[in-house]
Amino acid sequence: MATVYPGDHATLAGEPFALQEYYASCHANGSLTLLFLPISRHSQNILHSPAHAASISIWSDRPAASRPRVSLMGNVTVFADLSRTPDLASIQACYIAHHPDARWWLPGPREPHVAYWARFDPHSVYFVGGFGDEHYIGYIPLEMYQAALSDDDRGLSVAGRVLVDQADYI
Repeated sequence: MATVYPGDHATLAGEPFALQEYYASCHANGSLTLLFLPISRHSQNILHSPAHAASISIWSDRPAASRPRVSLMGNVTVFADLSRTPDLASIQACYIAHHPDARWWLPGPREPHVAYWARFDPHSVYFVGGFGDEHYIGYIPLEMYQAALSDDDRGLSVAGRVLVDQADYI
């Protein structure tokens, strides 16, 4: 995930901050589920961003120049009231299926830190299929990304969602 330090940060105002974060593809439209911990630097940057903006990079199991990868740019919606989290039971089950170790940090009365569920909604999708002379590199229409088969249909990663129908649009 990449975010930007807020303008009022003492030493890093406007600078990018990138670090791997857990996410899970739990929504049929390609939005991602996040475990949002206010203690994290990303969470603090998102909360200080007027648009709650972030970017998430997705790649194949073993990153390599010849393998597909996707950068999703979008907004984060934080569900601070656990009882108002949409589809709470299915979101929690999906997230734990992807990240069993995260059960210790789930929102609720047992967490060691304050935690909330959040949804990352992409508005732009940039795809690198591999080497430029052999694979597509460029923006993918959001509608194509959202319409691609979901994670559960064929065991595809988020990057795979775009690969499914790529040939139909290029």
